[in-house]
Amino acid sequence: MPEIPISPAVSGLKPIRRALLSVTDKAGLVPFAQTLAGFGVELVSTGGTARALRDAGLTARDISELTGFPEMLDGRVKTLHPRVHGGLLYVRGKADHEAAVSEHGILPIDMVVVNLYAFEKTAAQPGVAFGHLIENIDIGGPSMVRSAAKNFEDVAIVTQAADYAVLTEELKANSGSLSRATRWRLAKQAFATTAAYDTAIANTLDRVTDAPEPESSVTFDTKDLPATLRINLSQAMPLRYGENPHQRAALYADGSGFGVANARQLQGKELSFNNIVDLDACWALAEEFPETAVAIIKHTNPCGAATGSTVLEAYEKALAADPISAFGGVIGINREVDADAATAIAKLFVEAIAAPSFTPEAVAIFAAKKNLRLVEVHAATPQPVVKQVSGGLLVQDADAGHVSVEDLRIVTQRHPTPEELGSLLFAWRICKHVKSNAIVYAKNGQTIGVGAGQMSRVDAARFGAMKAVLPLTGCVAASDAFFPFPDGLETVAANGATAVIQPGGSVKDADVIAAADRLGVAMVFTGIRHFRH
Repeated sequence: MPEIPISPAVSGLKPIRRALLSVTDKAGLVPFAQTLAGFGVELVSTGGTARALRDAGLTARDISELTGFPEMLDGRVKTLHPRVHGGLLYVRGKADHEAAVSEHGILPIDMVVVNLYAFEKTAAQPGVAFGHLIENIDIGGPSMVRSAAKNFEDVAIVTQAADYAVLTEELKANSGSLSRATRWRLAKQAFATTAAYDTAIANTLDRVTDAPEPESSVTFDTKDLPATLRINLSQAMPLRYGENPHQRAALYADGSGFGVANARQLQGKELSFNNIVDLDACWALAEEFPETAVAIIKHTNPCGAATGSTVLEAYEKALAADPISAFGGVIGINREVDADAATAIAKLFVEAIAAPSFTPEAVAIFAAKKNLRLVEVHAATPQPVVKQVSGGLLVQDADAGHVSVEDLRIVTQRHPTPEELGSLLFAWRICKHVKSNAIVYAKNGQTIGVGAGQMSRVDAARFGAMKAVLPLTGCVAASDAFFPFPDGLETVAANGATAVIQPGGSVKDADVIAAADRLGVAMVFTGIRHFRH
């Protein structure tokens, strides 16, 4: 085990006398460099960063002058040198370290300002060449970041342009020095940066099964789940508590700008853990439909959902399905919310509303309800679903299964009418988002009753009918999985369903079909199920 090199001056302010600047993103760099220069800091830089500094009238020493070695190999080697890493890693005031750097002409570097090649942006480019992808793996940058962060007692490592302003203020307040607390904060942030960077590279390259020729486009494998699951998300915000007040909680986001975790809150109280869970559920259900749709959610299950020609029509239909349960719910809407819809929704107490946008008039109407959370969400690409179990995680593809009329197999003597077919497909989309065992009664783009989370499919059918406040006569029913026995089918038929959609696949399918024929019920099989645990 190596000896721990204790600095003679562990704590306190450390002056910045020499800074190495090498950044891909040059936003805000020049003003920060001007601040450093104002305190007499010698600026050392590389390539394009040096040019940007000189174009701004600053004096910047080339890294090659510091190392005594030219940049080479198309810029692959420029900072990988003992006079860089020695200047970063040596412990100031430690006798043998001081002797070593003096013998080899190594100068101290007190600050590194660096951000890394934009690997993820490169990987996201359609048709990116494999060689270009590999070339955008930064080597020197992460090495400097780690060296500077390890020696935070003597060196400040700046990896985020967002820190320039606060560091400028501290430098001005301390005559060009930074505190140990700041250096420690920057070091932790630096190690998080390299961890996220390495994770992005590993996750991307995991999906490239065979290395193509450098000039060939990269083909990413989307069939297999990763051999190693690497998750690296930043905390977006702490939450007051989790599902219950005795549980701690926080929201972590991927920073993409898409999905509920990256939503923009326009007004209202702080989002709670349960709000966010329900917002994700209602947004996912509303996004299920290409036409205008509204979903009202309680405890992740829809108490009402509907489609309509306008947001107002869809909302009124969704509310009518179960107005009692809708009280205190969360609403998902897949279209811009206008004043007409806002006026109607504002009459009901709801916790939060998720939509892609709100008109200024709608925002003004909702402003009177100061606690109501308005959240703008942009649709995200479906991602694998992760669930924690003791000792590990379960990962599965997102349930992106859809069926159309052409996919349905009619298994009964009576065929569904065109109106029933439309209602069956609507009910099937809703059923996908109801906790299993699930039965959904629906008609004309409107839920009539929802039986959710029951241990028995027959009970789900009974509870769905019991919850109905609208007439069930002439409705259709959807079951998220097959009917194991005829009793479930008989229950939905007894409650007024004239047509049923279900996956099929039970050993008792013939008995269930016979029961449907005996009752005059049309039934279609989808061939897929939608369990939701």
